[in-house]
Amino acid sequence: MAVKSRRQQQQQHRETRHDKPRRSGPEIEEKKSGVFDRGKSRLVSGQIGSRGGSLLNIGIPLLLAAVAGVLHWYHISSLFENDRHFSHLSTLEKEMGFRTEMGLYYSYFKTIIEAPSFLSGVIMVMNDNRTEYPLIINTLKRFNLYPEILLASWYRLYTGTMGHFDYVTKTCWTVNRGEGLHPVNSCEGLGDPASFYVAIVFALNGLMLSFFFIIGAYVSGSSLGGIVTVLCFFFNHGESTRVMWTPPLRESFSYPFLIFQMLVLTHILRTPKAGKCAFVALSVSNVFFMLPWQFAQFVLLTQVASLFAAYIIGYLESDRLQHLLYAHMASLLLCFVLMFGNSMLLTSFYASSLVSMGGIIALKSKLIQYYKEGFLLWIAQSIILLISTIILKMLLSILLRTSDDAHISNLIKSKFTSYKDFDTMMYTCAAEFDFMEKETPLRYTRTLLLPTTLFVIIAITVKIIKDVWIFSRKTESHMVNGDKYSLETTAQFSNGEMVYHFFQLIAFAVLAILIMRLKLFLTPHMCIMASLICSRQLFGWIKPKALHHLLVVGIISAMAVQGIANLRGQWNIIGEFSNVPQEELLEWIKTRTKADAVFAGAMPTMASVKLSTGRPIVNHPHYEDAGLRERTKLVYAMYSRKPAEVVKQNLMRLKVDYFILEESWCIRRTRPGCSMPEIWDVEDPSNIGKVPLCTLIEQNPQPHFKMVFQNDVYTVLRVPKATKDL
Repeated sequence: MAVKSRRQQQQQHRETRHDKPRRSGPEIEEKKSGVFDRGKSRLVSGQIGSRGGSLLNIGIPLLLAAVAGVLHWYHISSLFENDRHFSHLSTLEKEMGFRTEMGLYYSYFKTIIEAPSFLSGVIMVMNDNRTEYPLIINTLKRFNLYPEILLASWYRLYTGTMGHFDYVTKTCWTVNRGEGLHPVNSCEGLGDPASFYVAIVFALNGLMLSFFFIIGAYVSGSSLGGIVTVLCFFFNHGESTRVMWTPPLRESFSYPFLIFQMLVLTHILRTPKAGKCAFVALSVSNVFFMLPWQFAQFVLLTQVASLFAAYIIGYLESDRLQHLLYAHMASLLLCFVLMFGNSMLLTSFYASSLVSMGGIIALKSKLIQYYKEGFLLWIAQSIILLISTIILKMLLSILLRTSDDAHISNLIKSKFTSYKDFDTMMYTCAAEFDFMEKETPLRYTRTLLLPTTLFVIIAITVKIIKDVWIFSRKTESHMVNGDKYSLETTAQFSNGEMVYHFFQLIAFAVLAILIMRLKLFLTPHMCIMASLICSRQLFGWIKPKALHHLLVVGIISAMAVQGIANLRGQWNIIGEFSNVPQEELLEWIKTRTKADAVFAGAMPTMASVKLSTGRPIVNHPHYEDAGLRERTKLVYAMYSRKPAEVVKQNLMRLKVDYFILEESWCIRRTRPGCSMPEIWDVEDPSNIGKVPLCTLIEQNPQPHFKMVFQNDVYTVLRVPKATKDL
């Protein structure tokens, strides 16, 4: 095995090591109204979407889409490697690089590939007693682990097949880390589990940009629109995705299928009579979107709400909306089955809204008798939808006795009121769950993404107003003449797909303003909407056509000024992952504690402990479960002002052997009121003013705990089971 220096391998210019990756910006865990030709969407001089399109005119856009996908795959792979020097890290360092819930998810992939057989590995994750010790939980039901199941099966198949043919799947060497650190073994290649895992994630997200190109070209009717979408995505890359920094997160597996689902939905809305295959494709893509990510149901809620908005103002006929609702219901029920009866799916606002919308469509003929066609009918339908969805959701939650998503409602309530509790503050004190920062719209403006999108939005708004005005006048004319004029089952206007994307953008904007992290939905959708700057349906008044294209090229050139600067900022991120204190902690745990020793501590650290040492833990970063939130509060009482005896009893109830104390969690404060002791003051006002327990324990853990390990960051306390253990 050859010995190489890390600084001499591949990238000689890397000189600095750091634990926290450097960032250039914040992280980010149509149809026509009256005039548009509904059935003749054109792509590249009019040929994708038209029946007479030539193979060449279809092939060129697909080739451009493939190029976009390859470029994005290369871009995010390079950023990830440049940031961490991942190929030259040891196995332990790679695992430590998967922080917080990323490490938790990856641990199940590791469990399956290390099991004697694939089936035994799946059984182990379905009967897991090491994640919430001593409980036995089905983690496949709780943690949306289908991506890990699939990737583990592929990895075992790949290594088994390659091994059969004696094909070398990875290259290993010894790396001298310098700075007084001992050398480590490092491997790269698809035979290395971590490298295989991230390679699949990056390939999928490369494919995602191919979908972006196609949807941009499809909605705009021009390949130039697809190019605009892709360039906007690249120019605003730091605001559009974080897959290059956090590959194992659920969104990395799920979000690409949302883009494909939106492409299918756009086709259904544009095509006069979409076939059954299109609705089946929509339902299947829904399943692939929902299975990997518990948050997907909230995104789909905004989608069906946007479709309903397009329906009530006349851009979507009731029959088509009903079929869309059936497709959503079918995918929801299938996910419920595949998630082993996860009640959070059936008690979601998404599930309740599907039922409510179906009822409103069935009752529309009666509503028209009271409100006629017009604004009052719109308002009535919206109010009925809102009230019925909330009531039905509450009834289902009571009936199924689940409160797992109660913290989401409380989080929204805390945005508009002074409401606070421990769980909401755990979210709102994190920057990514705060309101959108003021700099974000400025960054959109510098790349001209925001001005371009606003220009498109204004054009669509004018068209909607014009369509509604003409229709209302026509309706009044029919009523004056005594004619029956009710089009409750047909769309009054075309361009339903354009109006859907209009309302979807508004929904994503509201989410992003309330929770900064959700700009990862807003920014990409702005890129899709920006493609409509190329639409001849919206901007056909710009003549000749060549002038329109010239203006678009000018806009792209102006976008590139700041966009290329943003890309250079990403390319200049050079670093190398290292976390020596955590490495010392994990090595100590592996060598100095029993295999069944139970640990508690900060959620991010617990994920690393489970992944790298295999020791049982009692809490972890998947905070969406009500029971887990209660367990975490018992553990985090160490950072409160409660008496040490109370905290010790809490830990003993959880059967904890060791508590990992981190002083930074005791003193760090993201903003006023957001240190852990201050968060506890909201929950435990009777102890306000006392010295935090974590501070006292750092000074002297006796007589309640015994310190058994300490370095610059971590202190391990033994939780005694009896007096003799002290």
